[in-house]
Amino acid sequence: MSRPGGDLRARLPELPALEALPALEAALAGRGVAVLGAPPGSGKTTTLPLALLSAPWLAGQRILLLEPRRVAARAAAARMASLLGESVGQTVGYQIRFDRRVGPDTRLEVVTEGILARRLQADPELPGVGLVIFDEFHERSLDADLALALALDVRASLRPELRLLVMSATLDGERVAALLGAGGAPAPRIEAGGRLFPVEIQHRPARGDLPLDEAMSVLIGQALQETAGDVLAFLPGQREIRATERRLAARLPALAVRPLHGELSSEAQDLALRPDAEGRRKIILATTIAQTSLTVEGVSTVVDAGWVRVARFDLGAGTNRLETRRVSRASAEQRAGRAGRLGPGTAYRLWSAEQHGHLAAHDSPEILQADLTRFALELAAWGLHDPAGAALLDPPPAAAWGYARGLLQDLGALDPATGRVLPRGRELLRLPLPPRLARMLLEAGDQGEWAAWLAAVLETSELDADPDLLGRVLALRAGRGEPGLLRRVQESVRQFRRQLSTPDAGADPAEALPRLLALAYPERLAQRREGLRSGQRAGEREVAYRCADGGEARLPEHAPLAREPWLAIAHWTVEGALRRVRAAVALAPAQLLATQAARLRVEEVVRWDEAQAAVLAERQHRIGALVLEAQTLREPSPETQARVLELLLKGLRGRGPSALPWTEASRSWQARVASLAHWQPEAGWPAVADEDLMARLESWLAPWLDGCSRLSHLERVDLLSALQSQLESDQQRRLGRLAPTHCEVPTGNRYALDYRPGQAPVLEVKLQELFGLRQGPSVCEGRVPVVLHLLSPGRKPVAVTSDLASFWQRGYFEVRKDLRGRYPRHPWPDDPLSAPPTARAKPRG
Repeated sequence: MSRPGGDLRARLPELPALEALPALEAALAGRGVAVLGAPPGSGKTTTLPLALLSAPWLAGQRILLLEPRRVAARAAAARMASLLGESVGQTVGYQIRFDRRVGPDTRLEVVTEGILARRLQADPELPGVGLVIFDEFHERSLDADLALALALDVRASLRPELRLLVMSATLDGERVAALLGAGGAPAPRIEAGGRLFPVEIQHRPARGDLPLDEAMSVLIGQALQETAGDVLAFLPGQREIRATERRLAARLPALAVRPLHGELSSEAQDLALRPDAEGRRKIILATTIAQTSLTVEGVSTVVDAGWVRVARFDLGAGTNRLETRRVSRASAEQRAGRAGRLGPGTAYRLWSAEQHGHLAAHDSPEILQADLTRFALELAAWGLHDPAGAALLDPPPAAAWGYARGLLQDLGALDPATGRVLPRGRELLRLPLPPRLARMLLEAGDQGEWAAWLAAVLETSELDADPDLLGRVLALRAGRGEPGLLRRVQESVRQFRRQLSTPDAGADPAEALPRLLALAYPERLAQRREGLRSGQRAGEREVAYRCADGGEARLPEHAPLAREPWLAIAHWTVEGALRRVRAAVALAPAQLLATQAARLRVEEVVRWDEAQAAVLAERQHRIGALVLEAQTLREPSPETQARVLELLLKGLRGRGPSALPWTEASRSWQARVASLAHWQPEAGWPAVADEDLMARLESWLAPWLDGCSRLSHLERVDLLSALQSQLESDQQRRLGRLAPTHCEVPTGNRYALDYRPGQAPVLEVKLQELFGLRQGPSVCEGRVPVVLHLLSPGRKPVAVTSDLASFWQRGYFEVRKDLRGRYPRHPWPDDPLSAPPTARAKPRG
């Protein structure tokens, strides 16, 4: 077995990154920290760590090299071991989840970022480790930020001789150097040589109407015609990879198409990275897993869809949602660099050069958009209750941090008074899971095997379209499913059961899974609501479920689960204000009571029911917002009665003035008072327009609503009396005198006056009934003349006047000519003032 000795550096390939070695050694020997910037393809990942093994200050200690992904960690270890002519596990080893290849002679260990954080929590001094290298730090995962913060704390308080190196291809090195620095002096920044080979960039935007998988298959076909060698294509996720793979298999059957993503087995990932055994040209369809730290043999062409799928924490929904978004310019540069690792290459981009200029410069770090619950627990276990005390490039958002701390307190992981981690919190950290799922495993009891299967399935990043979680768990446990997914789930189950020594499954899974989900996600228990809602597509209908947190989740009407009255929901996607169920199991009310007895509350609830237009006062048995049983309160307390009245008035305002039981008399009263307020602004008449009345319901209507809880009960309210209660007794007397409801004419008949606020009142009367009347009537003590709408004997309008005297002198004789012809049997005197009034018909009303 060869050992890295004095001739090691001479055996390393001549790659540009090695030009930075002298400056890097000097910085690490002196300050002990450094920031290295090196473009993609420069060889920094596989040559510099090996070269540093012989540094005198390392003194036989090990180097830990952190990689953001498992496939990158394994590939980097394999590449470095091959440069030494060894097998992995000798001088160079690795440790990732479910896989560890490290021997007694290992001096350079490649690990994923989360593993370093767990090692530091177990033993903060990191015995035997002299240098920690953070590779591809620009990706800014939560694990990387956490591991660097903990390592800097170790260096500051426990091991000042521990050396730290942060490396990246695309990073704001100035900020990182300031973070690593001490005493106001930033860490040394070193720039390595350029990319080994040039890469030509081709912008080839697709037609807007093409699906992504079709556009990519077309562009890959063009790349195959225009270039030689294998093609590495970047797509946002497994769904797009599968769709593109199907199109390419039909279009290019002679080529080898290889998927590459994190759910695949190590063997399948290695198959994608190696040359095809039959010598065929190869097309690798990859997620961001292939963006960094990988040299894929034979690849000289990159085809980039320009999209990435990331998890973003939705604070309102309390869950991560997967978003497909445009890559940043930095990511696009890294992807293009994959084409220049082994020779000159070409990168095809499925967007225009103009669009490229509008891309974000860098990707947003996870700490600004991810669920911080486990991150907060890790810091608390380290003794940091405030993120301001940690060496972080970006502070976590206050709202997300507060949510995480609150949830950890609810889970019994943190002391609410001191913020310190409790024993339950340290138990949760033992499991490589989000705290919710870790709690589910810890409290599963004799259902531990089902909990292990459930946690393993829920860990998968991309769930199937079918939301039937029970069916999915049973299928995978029976060995049915996509091989890569099945392998990962089975490995997770073995790990969880080994850590917790769980018994074999005994309970009925249909009973176990709802209980387990209720432990992990109590706020996602849901009850089916009546009626259907419109869906995203025209004609689609959905079933809505009220959730324990008060929100709503939906399922397509055709989904079998949509027939279930109760659900325990594990995952949903959030689209605007809508939640769409991605994974759930049916729940029986008895299970709900059995699992949530501690959360059951009996409350007196007063609420407005819009559908019934009523205030419901009930004694409810509730779990969160879910009502298991409701009984009408027969004898509500005075406080409850006051609340009923408050909500009834609120509901009335929502319906508007038309919901009041108006009558002709009450509308007339409103118009009379409003008219006087207009004519006599100094007299203190109340404002009684609709909007004014609705604003003052509490003062004039509320005293008349005793015993009312529904809008339909308003029909028994004497609205006119309620309105009149706004007037003092003197005002009521003046109202009758100043704005009378009726007017008597010379025939002795009385007719209603029609009041309209801001205008003179109107009186409709037959012309003949006014014979002998010299002046027309008036109101408001003679200040406002009444407008007369004069009618024919057949009650047809013939004239309008507010000056009757002038009408007799001028207008009457013109009207008389027409009326004499139409009504010859009626008297039409030459002098209407001396003629007696006539009316053959009794007045209406």
